[in-house]
Amino acid sequence: MTATELARLLEPTIERLGYEMSDLEVKLGGRGGVVRIFIDHPDGISLDDCERVSLAVSALLDVEDPLPGHYNLEVSSPGLDRKLTKVEHFHRFKGETLKVSMRFPIAGRKRFRGTLVSSDDENIVVDVDGESYSLPMATIDTARLVPESV
Repeated sequence: MTATELARLLEPTIERLGYEMSDLEVKLGGRGGVVRIFIDHPDGISLDDCERVSLAVSALLDVEDPLPGHYNLEVSSPGLDRKLTKVEHFHRFKGETLKVSMRFPIAGRKRFRGTLVSSDDENIVVDVDGESYSLPMATIDTARLVPESV
């Protein structure tokens, strides 16, 4: 089962509990692997929230048995440097600083660090030192928030 298929299986259960699955990582190997689920909620995420989702997802995985072999299940918050993986994430974090890596160069570069100015369903606009770049979402490799310095 692919990570996308696994996300489709798990997302309804997580949403019924009142959380958003912001990201999913699946790394399976010879001696075992890991299924890492990142959840979010407007009020933030506590350890109790992670435990609640972990118990529900673990029960679902035991019944459905979608993955071969042994693996550890980890549930956590997306963190301050969270990945932006959905169109809604880009809408939500407008005005924030982010780092973006592209699959293909845009204006001669593949990496951008700047302020998220706007987004629609196909592109984001990032201001890098006063210069705006329109980046197609379909060619974004990774995008992460950059936490403010403390």
